[in-house]
Amino acid sequence: MIFTVSGESGSGKTTAGNLLASKLNYKFFSGGYFFRKKAEEYNMDIIEFSNYAEKHPEIDIEQDKMIVDFMKKNDNIVLESRLSGVMACINNINAVKIYLNTELSTRIARLSNRDKGVTEQQIMARSRSEFLRYMIFYGLDYRVFSYYDYIIDTDHMLPDDIVNNIIDFYKKLK
Repeated sequence: MIFTVSGESGSGKTTAGNLLASKLNYKFFSGGYFFRKKAEEYNMDIIEFSNYAEKHPEIDIEQDKMIVDFMKKNDNIVLESRLSGVMACINNINAVKIYLNTELSTRIARLSNRDKGVTEQQIMARSRSEFLRYMIFYGLDYRVFSYYDYIIDTDHMLPDDIVNNIIDFYKKLK
């Protein structure tokens, strides 16, 4: 089985995805990791690279094609990325598609703690950039819940509780 974990930056995708993979004994993969690595290749920070990607659709298109191909060729994985659930849905890939929903204030607090020195304005700029890119390149809003099988509000939940909810949801599907 494939699990996708989607949500905005700071929603807990990576933390929950890693923990879910560990509990299921699956392999974990992060789309954000690939995007950050690509930013390093271009010698840019994540904000600069997001802005660059707005004018260079090949960046997102290449990464998203890679994610779809990866899901088609693999099983027993947890894949965390902003669009992994949407991509699984629109490409008819059998996956449990999870969306972690989080209030802006929580996301800002988490990202400020994780990425020392990042400002609220930078977080908002990145969020706007990602939203615009996906709307322009694909005509979609990844925050539309109909793409997903299960939506979890993570504001006041611990990672273990989030993952236990996902596992309980999956058991009910079987």
